[in-house]
Amino acid sequence: MNAPNDCHDCLIIGGGPAGLTAAVYLARYRRKVLVVDSGCSRASLIPASHNCPGFPGGVGGEELLVRLRCQATHYGVGVVPVEITALHRKGNVFEAVQRESSEGSLTDGRSSLHASTVLLATGTADIVSNISDWRAGVKQRFIRLCPVCDAYEARDQAIALMSSSAKDGINHALFLKTYSEEITLVYIGEAPLPLSTRKKLQQAEINLIEDPQAEVAITGQPRPVVRLANGNEHVFDVIYPMLGETPRSQLATALGARRNKCGNLIVDRHQRTTVPGLYAAGDVVNELSQISVAMGHAAIAATDIHNRLRQQSFPTG
Repeated sequence: MNAPNDCHDCLIIGGGPAGLTAAVYLARYRRKVLVVDSGCSRASLIPASHNCPGFPGGVGGEELLVRLRCQATHYGVGVVPVEITALHRKGNVFEAVQRESSEGSLTDGRSSLHASTVLLATGTADIVSNISDWRAGVKQRFIRLCPVCDAYEARDQAIALMSSSAKDGINHALFLKTYSEEITLVYIGEAPLPLSTRKKLQQAEINLIEDPQAEVAITGQPRPVVRLANGNEHVFDVIYPMLGETPRSQLATALGARRNKCGNLIVDRHQRTTVPGLYAAGDVVNELSQISVAMGHAAIAATDIHNRLRQQSFPTG
């Protein structure tokens, strides 16, 4: 397929820190770039990030995204609120199909977009169960999703983590012991907790609550409450629902891109997936879900995309 007239150099799917950073780089490389964003960036949930470089007083997720969008649009990048439902590769051109809307297309009446390369910055979705209104809990800082990001702010508090996996539960609990002596593992797995795990918890002086029916109450509470099936309640300062994540990799895997056992896309040192011309950056790639990591991925991917396009335009031999 020959490139159509409306073909972009790069279509970036995802308007979080990775996607917007890549857009800034590519625009400064004078590439024709479009960002499509379905509005589900995980960064938007962050009340305040205190480990994002350059913000000693912390920065809210929404504020950071506004700053990044402003920087991208400053260089002429279009950022459109569109959800891509399918990705096809026809020759050297990618075709992205957008979700139909009763209000019509949000991209000048077109039902699909075309690009020579695609960067997936679609992120990952947290698996959260047994907690009603968990997003409200995140905004109130009762519920936290990333110990690497914000356990420092919960230091010396009563911290609970909820897990359905014995292995992940003990690992996260031991990690949190760096920050507080008052750590409780709320184990909601159906399988009995192994004796070896119980011994490790006891040795590390980590409290244990076992109840597959345990639920967390947020609304109307000054502190989050874990309610057990027998009616007992346990109050904490902060709760981490460490129940796993689901990387949003479906668009890539439908094209044949490989992923690891955790569902993250496999990329090389240039952020190239196993599909030529398809790149990936941020949480959809790396299990260390950090803004700084996503931005680093973006810079690497954008530079390689620019070099790839340059070599296609001016082959060396």
